[in-house]
Amino acid sequence: MIATGFLLLIIGGAHGPLTADLLEFSHIRSDSVLVAAAVERPELPSVDPRLAFSLQAPLDTPRTRRRAIQVSDWYSRRLMIHRYVAYATIPVFAMQWMAGNQLFDKGAGAPTWAKTTHRVGATALAGMFTVNTVTGAWNWWDSRALAKGRVLRTIHAVSILAADGAFTYAGVKLSDEAETSADKRQQHKTIALSAMGVTVASGIVMKLFNR
Repeated sequence: MIATGFLLLIIGGAHGPLTADLLEFSHIRSDSVLVAAAVERPELPSVDPRLAFSLQAPLDTPRTRRRAIQVSDWYSRRLMIHRYVAYATIPVFAMQWMAGNQLFDKGAGAPTWAKTTHRVGATALAGMFTVNTVTGAWNWWDSRALAKGRVLRTIHAVSILAADGAFTYAGVKLSDEAETSADKRQQHKTIALSAMGVTVASGIVMKLFNR
């Protein structure tokens, strides 16, 4: 123990005063002799507590995965049918407008082609709107969980249902009365053209913005 103290005094004199912060002692036992060696400890840089806290924080924030929305296999098939039937209604609308003008101006005295075309066109439109109402409503329900475009699809569905009701009223309620009454013919024409306009406008909006 005396030798150990003497050794420390010698080391202290050679290297200047030694503090506890700069020294650590290693005790080595060799041949039953205890030797105390003074080793300089590197001085650690001070760390800002705020920086230390930030280093402990996780570097990556976990991201929430988007949940995949699946529709049935028939969704695309129904959509294709819906679109082609919608395109096919445009020339039928044009024929109905030409034949309807003859019936509006001449009433019961309208030419036979106008009467026949108007009846055939009305029947064709009833079938087309039935197909598109079923396929459209089915696809609207099938894609109800898809948030993108949901409002646009809903507005389209509601507007086409309104057009369905208008065409039905004009064809079932007003068609017979329009043959003998000028007021009913005007009402029939107004409702039918309004329904056509709503249908075409709704279809164009879906074509342009439903991506």
